[in-house]
Amino acid sequence: MSDFSHSMEIGISTFLETTPDPATGKIMNHAERLRNAVEEIVLADQVGLDVYGIGEHHRIDYAGSAPAIVLAAAAGMTKHIRLTSAVTVLSSDDPVRVYQSFATLDGISNGRAEIMAGRGSFIESFPLFGYSLDDYNELFEEKLELLLKIRESERVSWPGGHRPAIHNLPVYPRAVQDPLPVWIATGGNPESAIRAGILGLPVAFAIIGGMPERFAPLVSLYKEAAAKAGHDPGKLQIATHSHGFVADTTEQAADLFYPPTQAQMNVIGRERGWNQPYTRATFDDARSLRGALYVGDPEYVAEKILLLRKNLGVTRFFLHVNVGTMPHREVLRAIELLGTKVAPIVRRELARESE
Repeated sequence: MSDFSHSMEIGISTFLETTPDPATGKIMNHAERLRNAVEEIVLADQVGLDVYGIGEHHRIDYAGSAPAIVLAAAAGMTKHIRLTSAVTVLSSDDPVRVYQSFATLDGISNGRAEIMAGRGSFIESFPLFGYSLDDYNELFEEKLELLLKIRESERVSWPGGHRPAIHNLPVYPRAVQDPLPVWIATGGNPESAIRAGILGLPVAFAIIGGMPERFAPLVSLYKEAAAKAGHDPGKLQIATHSHGFVADTTEQAADLFYPPTQAQMNVIGRERGWNQPYTRATFDDARSLRGALYVGDPEYVAEKILLLRKNLGVTRFFLHVNVGTMPHREVLRAIELLGTKVAPIVRRELARESE
């Protein structure tokens, strides 16, 4: 694995939103959203983006309950782009099946699959698969341990816990990559950052509010834990996932992205008991240089990504393109601009700094 201190990957993350269109009230059906996603991945590959991630959710306003299948649909039509979950809700899944799905994707894509394992910010999958939220932390720890065991060796023995024991059984197919990349995804929980560091696994932070620079202490905790556990700090990878949108002008990007974002943030806000409704002022504040929304023209978005790099040392940046439903052509345009305009500015600047 190379030294990541001079490079940076840029890509897209999505939950395959199928929320009502704020202008028309129409709801895109899941099948159409899934087909659109495949088109997005193919375009992202063509315009030179590094990675595309799909989050796993089990609710009506998202179509991505089986990310590996959607990614596999695009794998044969793409050449370079890395294909990852963002995230796999490992706590409520079976690590054997998770490994098999992503090892299968790895085979189809010839070594471009990744797993981003998280506990999930939504909880629908727990009752659906028969798990108790009382076991939220324990489930994740146990299943992560099993997933890493499966990744490490063909034959697995597992004492059992929430999942039945496995006695010296093989798991197939094996991934092309050895090891198959497994990231730990966290919304900013210090224990998660420390766990990723101890295990020497790459970490992904979801930064969807406040100021990204406030995550600097978590990055330090992660690096300290990794160094103490004997991992090479030069090989650590840090990703962030933030909402945003790119258009030809900053004004256009903001006007397109605000209505669906407002609608979806208010839905989630009601579910979670947030007191404040999401307003244009909140949105515009988050678009400022130090805010967590990456919305603007290519130069502005690149400037914000470079600031993030300076503050947190990230090696990978995911732009979560549509928080609510947006017209497919606008999303494709944003992906095109991210690949053809934003990423080249960031790469040039980093190359200049490392000279």
